[in-house]
Amino acid sequence: MTDIKGRYSIKYLAKKIIFVVFTFSILISSTLDVAAASRIKDIATFEGVRENLLVGYGLVVGLNGTGDSLKDGHFTKQSLLAMLERLGVKPTEAGLGSKNVAAVMVTAALPAFARQGNKIDVTVSALGDSSNLLGGTLLVTPLLGADGQVYAVSQGQVAVGGFTAGGEGETVTKGVPTSARIANGGIVEREIKFDLASLKKLHISLRNPDFTTSRRMAQAINAFLGTDAARPRDPGTLLVLIPKDYTNNVVGLITDIEQLRIEPDQLARIIIDEQSGTIVMGDNVQISTVAIAQGSLTIRVTETPQVSQPGPFAEVGETTTVPRTDVAVDENQEKKLVVVNEGVTLQDLVNGLNALGIGPRDLITILQAVKAAGALQAEIAVM
Repeated sequence: MTDIKGRYSIKYLAKKIIFVVFTFSILISSTLDVAAASRIKDIATFEGVRENLLVGYGLVVGLNGTGDSLKDGHFTKQSLLAMLERLGVKPTEAGLGSKNVAAVMVTAALPAFARQGNKIDVTVSALGDSSNLLGGTLLVTPLLGADGQVYAVSQGQVAVGGFTAGGEGETVTKGVPTSARIANGGIVEREIKFDLASLKKLHISLRNPDFTTSRRMAQAINAFLGTDAARPRDPGTLLVLIPKDYTNNVVGLITDIEQLRIEPDQLARIIIDEQSGTIVMGDNVQISTVAIAQGSLTIRVTETPQVSQPGPFAEVGETTTVPRTDVAVDENQEKKLVVVNEGVTLQDLVNGLNALGIGPRDLITILQAVKAAGALQAEIAVM
């Protein structure tokens, strides 16, 4: 009786262990899938939720002799004269010789659904020959949108991240002292009307258009809503009809949709920046069976002239320079032919090319040659 109970206990324990291991493996697999997926919020944008760019022209005053040179006909001088006349001051052009004023361009981004009175950050950049905006104050500057309307007004003390210091023999510059920012330096004066709550349909735009990603996104939205409300119109746009449950609650619909997770698909692509030698390869890059060899001929010529002179107390002879030339030829004979098999992963491709002992610039040439041979199943984009 004892043996039967013992065997039963062992079998029961084994089943429990198998069940725990199986459940743990499922949990790990689900966790990995969730980790590989991205939120719709991170890969797409919604209709109407966007920034609007603003720009304005203004003057920065209070500089310590680092402003624009107010020579005749200079736009900074004309702007200063016009501003003073509006304030009731009538100066003469001959009396404007200060270098404490600089003409600047003021830029900002108006956030989506910004209301009157909201404050925004602005960027101030020198327009003339000013050398430093440190210590300056931006005067009231209207900020215009693309339609020519004023949407914000900016003013305040500029904050410069860089500086310039030096003397007659040397000058040290850190950062860009002719560019500055004003935190909360702009006040919104006009709102952009957009009635989000009354929408009957919603457009979602993918940041990286792709047919597969667009379809996966529509399937995820339909599975969540339980209706066929979403359908892709093209690789970069989805159309979502507002369900009855979300009537007059578009904000709630957007909140629920943007938290859904999908796995974006991507094109097999290699990005090459020849100027810096930077190479970025996607995960789907595949190559066919190909043999690669890389080598270069290096000839080094070293001149080490020596001085030859006669011995002590010699009656005949003169001091002269004797040339000594050393020529070394490196044919890189240790570089061998490497075979990269078909269907290798990105890591195998990188390891195979690194086995040749080549640098990034030679790697660019090899990738282009493999592509020309038809063995690279990927798109090469040169920046």
